[in-house]
Amino acid sequence: MCPLPVKPRALSNSVESVGPTSSSGAGRHLALRIDDAWLRFQTRLAIRRGRVETVIPYTGYGTTSWVRVLARIVRSEPRDGGSGTQAGKLKPLKDGMRGWRNFTSAPVAHATVRVTIAGIDHDVEADRGGVVDAHIPAALDVGWHTITVQSGGSRIVEAPVQIVADDADFGVVSDIDDTVMVTALPRPFLAAWNTFVLDEHARTPTPGMAVLYERIVRTAPSAPVVYLSTGAWNVAPTLSRFLSRNLYPAGPKLLTDWGPTPDHWFRSGQEHKRSSLERLAAEFPGVKWLLVGDDGQHDEAIYAEFAQRHPQNVRAIAIRQLSVGEAVLAGGRSKSAAQPTPGIPWIYSPDGAGMSAQLEQLGIIRRSVRPADVPETP
Repeated sequence: MCPLPVKPRALSNSVESVGPTSSSGAGRHLALRIDDAWLRFQTRLAIRRGRVETVIPYTGYGTTSWVRVLARIVRSEPRDGGSGTQAGKLKPLKDGMRGWRNFTSAPVAHATVRVTIAGIDHDVEADRGGVVDAHIPAALDVGWHTITVQSGGSRIVEAPVQIVADDADFGVVSDIDDTVMVTALPRPFLAAWNTFVLDEHARTPTPGMAVLYERIVRTAPSAPVVYLSTGAWNVAPTLSRFLSRNLYPAGPKLLTDWGPTPDHWFRSGQEHKRSSLERLAAEFPGVKWLLVGDDGQHDEAIYAEFAQRHPQNVRAIAIRQLSVGEAVLAGGRSKSAAQPTPGIPWIYSPDGAGMSAQLEQLGIIRRSVRPADVPETP
């Protein structure tokens, strides 16, 4: 399988590091300059308080010839996992209950990060928000593996990666908010509430969706399940715990970074989803994806556009129908369901049970399946 081509960067071991790069000079617009000033203030304050570089690992994925490594580098208290040489967990950052804790640590912009895969070291560079998104050549067998990540003098931490078979022909891409997790909040307040206020145990799983996904991975145990969201990388640990606690299959989460871009004051969540789908199509050209989302605003339009451009990469589109109250809070329902996608079935249901019955009719889920051996999301 051929990964999505990306522009090479001057890093060791021929590693390509993917992510936004900072602009320079007078061309930098006001929002970016303000964001840079805030980052410098955060960094000075963190250093003055004795905070040290800490790696927050995320679940990666790849094929037998490459791995996409995902992580974030921040400054935290040494006891949080920032120093030492032993692999370990980041207790307060990784296991803290409220999402705002994940936003209180200053990111380490452009940190040099060492990634070790199968005993081979690779040096990559984080972006200006401390996010590592690196495409690294590696020879690994199909299945789940553990790699290690270290930045500066930080503790060496472990990150899981799922290696997809070269001949894989099916996978799942799932939205999170209002698809696997009921938010019941107005969209303008959703991100702030979920991030800064809400205790993660108060989040509600969508009825029947975990059982649906379990049936899918039992039918196709090697199928990757990718969670695609417009949420910030800062909340990835919280989302991982939610998905694991509610028995959703393990899988990488493709999130985005808050803050301005070189051209805009705010990042586009819709563009993040579009570009992520395009990348998956390029990385796994032989995979037909089941695209799962909801009918609140944009998922239908984004999935329809992708299906029109890449019909060979879409098995079906499953849309969760929001209740009247949920639709009002989401800002209304999408008007894009009528876009033609010849040969690609659409299914609609308010819950996982209804989707399961329809996917069974399409042959995506079998009536009798064997248990799947899938690890928990870390």
